[in-house]
Amino acid sequence: MAAVGTATTVKDVSPHEFVKAYSAHLKRSGKMELPHWTDIVKTATFKELAPYDPDWYYVRAASMARKIYLRQGIGVGGFRKIYGGRKRNGSRPPHFCKSSGAIARNILHQLQDMKIVDVDPKGGRVITSTGRRDLDQVAGRIVVPAAAP
Repeated sequence: MAAVGTATTVKDVSPHEFVKAYSAHLKRSGKMELPHWTDIVKTATFKELAPYDPDWYYVRAASMARKIYLRQGIGVGGFRKIYGGRKRNGSRPPHFCKSSGAIARNILHQLQDMKIVDVDPKGGRVITSTGRRDLDQVAGRIVVPAAAP
């Protein structure tokens, strides 16, 4: 029977479980203010509809915070590529298309106001010590199954 352990860092946890837990944490904290356009905006030009999930903004913010934790120095252009996707052009061949930069920029500004990320002098954003502690605390609450011996 495998023992159950607790995670110590974000890297020890499943990405899906962490983003779910951290987005719930962001929503509970009340520090992140939803823009008025979150219910009608598309997340990219290649999308046809706005997201169905009413909490998509918190999920995207949690995902972006995790990405910055894992790879320092990523900026708006990098996030546009990460969250981009395939644009279907009807009978013409599909091509890759970047996502919205305004959403990424808005989330980064809010994370910066919450002191989770900070501007890197070399470009992009880096995670702050309080942000790292915050993310690791949320990861520590997630139960991970221990590896079999």
